[in-house]
Amino acid sequence: MRDKISSGVWPWFLALTCALLTPAALNAGDPDVEEIMRRNFMVGKVVDSRGNIRMILTNARGTRRERETVTTTKLLPNGIDQKRLIRFRVPAEVRGTATLLVEHADGDDDIWIYLPALRKVRRLVANNKKDSFVGTDFSYGDIIGHRVQDWKYALLRTEVLDGADTYVIEAIPRTDAVREHSGYGKRKLWIRRDNYVAIRGQYWDTGDTLLKELEADDVREIDPAKAKWQAFQLRMTNKQTGHVTEFRVSDLEVDIGLDDALFSERYLDEED
Repeated sequence: MRDKISSGVWPWFLALTCALLTPAALNAGDPDVEEIMRRNFMVGKVVDSRGNIRMILTNARGTRRERETVTTTKLLPNGIDQKRLIRFRVPAEVRGTATLLVEHADGDDDIWIYLPALRKVRRLVANNKKDSFVGTDFSYGDIIGHRVQDWKYALLRTEVLDGADTYVIEAIPRTDAVREHSGYGKRKLWIRRDNYVAIRGQYWDTGDTLLKELEADDVREIDPAKAKWQAFQLRMTNKQTGHVTEFRVSDLEVDIGLDDALFSERYLDEED
């Protein structure tokens, strides 16, 4: 009996164990994991855009606050980096507050914020990227985007989520500086295989405790000629506090010929 188990069941058990411990493999024709992340990073970047974002902030007790912004974007000449201007309209106490975020693939991103009460434009340093974006559950880094080259990736598996085939990818900071500035010890993303939009995310803090979860819905193609896609509803939940932020995009226009002058820190204290 011992010989039968050794020659039959044991090799089968070893094969199953090895299969479970081996990282998921990409199918023939799939891009490698870093290319998947590059396509995810670029999937929503159009030449320029303007749209409204309604923000709904709900605390653990169910108290809601709402904000409305006009958001404009413009792609830089390198075709990778993006400028993003977010100007608050509602409610009255934040009206006029504006934030300008500028990506730099080869250096630190720029973050400027204008606070009407102070009548002053402030520039935030790189390590502010882990801070809350104007009181929401999104960080400045979440809004700007996390640079592909700053993280190490592993494909964990493929999975069907909400009817879509996805890659499930784990991202670990490459350096202690990235870990500190992002505020994340690990990220896990569910990226659609058909269009590379992330429709779910999990974020761990630097103490390796689950911090936030992201859900993205209402994914639409915003520039069919260039295969650009965007989720029109985003929901970020802080698992440690119970606070939730929803972003709802509306009236989005793309490729409308926005002037570079709109994306200057000198323009932050002006009305559109």
